Amino acid sequence: MSEKVGFIGLGKMGGPMVRRLLAQGYGMCVHDVAEAAVAPFRQHPGATICASPKAVAEQARVILLSLPSPQALHDVALGPEGIAAAGPGGCVIDLSTSGVKASRAVAAELRSRGFRFLDAPVSGGVPGAEKGTLSVMVAGEAELYAAHKPLLTIIGKNVFYVGAEPGQGQAMKLANNVLSATAMAATAEAMAVATKAGIAPAVALDILNVSSGRNSATQDKFPKSILTRTFDFGFATGLSYKDVRLCVDEAEALGVPMVVGGAVRQMLAVTNARFGASSDFTCIARVIEEWAGVEIRG
Repeated sequence: MSEKVGFIGLGKMGGPMVRRLLAQGYGMCVHDVAEAAVAPFRQHPGATICASPKAVAEQARVILLSLPSPQALHDVALGPEGIAAAGPGGCVIDLSTSGVKASRAVAAELRSRGFRFLDAPVSGGVPGAEKGTLSVMVAGEAELYAAHKPLLTIIGKNVFYVGAEPGQGQAMKLANNVLSATAMAATAEAMAVATKAGIAPAVALDILNVSSGRNSATQDKFPKSILTRTFDFGFATGLSYKDVRLCVDEAEALGVPMVVGGAVRQMLAVTNARFGASSDFTCIARVIEEWAGVEIRG
């Protein structure tokens, strides 16, 4: 396959996605500000390491982004050595969770400079990125989506078209992530109650998972990362906090009350302060354990 694809952001999510594309025969032009992220690809014959986003855009007509923040999206797309500095080009596909406002602003500016844009955040975590089973929520021109869906199906098992306006994919992703964080926080409280009442945590989870309280935290996060005491599910507290903040802000802008989401935002703020932005977001359970004086151990 001769088509070259650009990829900027080779972290926990981006790295596995690049490896999947390389395995399918795509020539990849890649960039990351961290040498540790770039290093695994230096010896790969299909990967070209680029010094800047601009250098990526000079070699690839399709550029995928996996970035940690709205500011990173702005800098990569529009900074002095950003994608737009390469001159009129192809299509930028943002796989990041950047928020509605940032996505729309960057899309408009890129369009004015001769680029096309798809807003396409992903869900499924590091395991989904490694296995190619991510959910991809795509917003943008329908024709552009159809042209690039085959590429997106390499990284995502479930690729959805959610609307014509950039930002709609972000809105859907933020709605998903606030639910995920809510399940994590609420399950931590419920499991602390069960554990402090003398019920074995593994038994409590078995019961929840065949009952009406079943959710993503009871099924995956607690068995894999909390009962084991590893707290390593693969999603940073700082990123979860950022996503929930963005969702609450967007809800406010739309006139939608988000009482529960606001409480979850505060729980993540406490977790972020107590354990740090780089901690795993399953550390929400550690906060509850400290407050409750109990340990949810397998």
